[in-house]
Amino acid sequence: MEDGFRHRGQRKRLITGLRAAGEFDDRVLDVMANIPRHSFLDSSFGDWAYRDEPFPIDCEQTISQPSTVAWQTTALQLLPRQRVLEIGTGSGYQAAVLSLLGGRVFTVERHKPLFRKAKLTLKKLRLDRGIRFFLRDGNRGVPEMAPYARILVTAGATEIPQPLLDQLAVGGIMVIPVGPEEADQRLLRITKRASDSYEEEELGLCRFVPFRSGLA
Repeated sequence: MEDGFRHRGQRKRLITGLRAAGEFDDRVLDVMANIPRHSFLDSSFGDWAYRDEPFPIDCEQTISQPSTVAWQTTALQLLPRQRVLEIGTGSGYQAAVLSLLGGRVFTVERHKPLFRKAKLTLKKLRLDRGIRFFLRDGNRGVPEMAPYARILVTAGATEIPQPLLDQLAVGGIMVIPVGPEEADQRLLRITKRASDSYEEEELGLCRFVPFRSGLA
């Protein structure tokens, strides 16, 4: 979908509103200002793409609302050239944000239709540079590419998967929503202080689709 004057104007107003909140890293908002969110949605949502709302995508999943993307990404504190593992590719929008921030992105999706569509969308937008895609169970991560300086989970887990903790580098940060299904979750930032020592911060309440095991 073309990124026309109308969409650019809507995106500018969205980012201006997020910036006014004063809660998000300016680097994150600068990147989001250059990503056509409407291109990651079905065309029927084109006129609504720059509302601060989540929207459905294929496979009964969602694209997170922009303020949630900004919140999670700010909390991640990603630096250029860091290796970042994303669990839950979804539409591919969050992976694009991580890549444009300079991360070396390894993104995992369990739904084959989403995996294929995200790869195609990012390729068409020329936003796939520095992103490697994996179709597999996110609970297991991508151990062959570990360790990761950052791990971002975009689905609500009932508990923190141990394989992801194992794949996090010492000094690394994981941001993950944790809580019971069909209820609010706690967004956690976990810093790995040593091989078996972690510092946990609770950042607030959120609501994500459930974190499932296995391939869909």
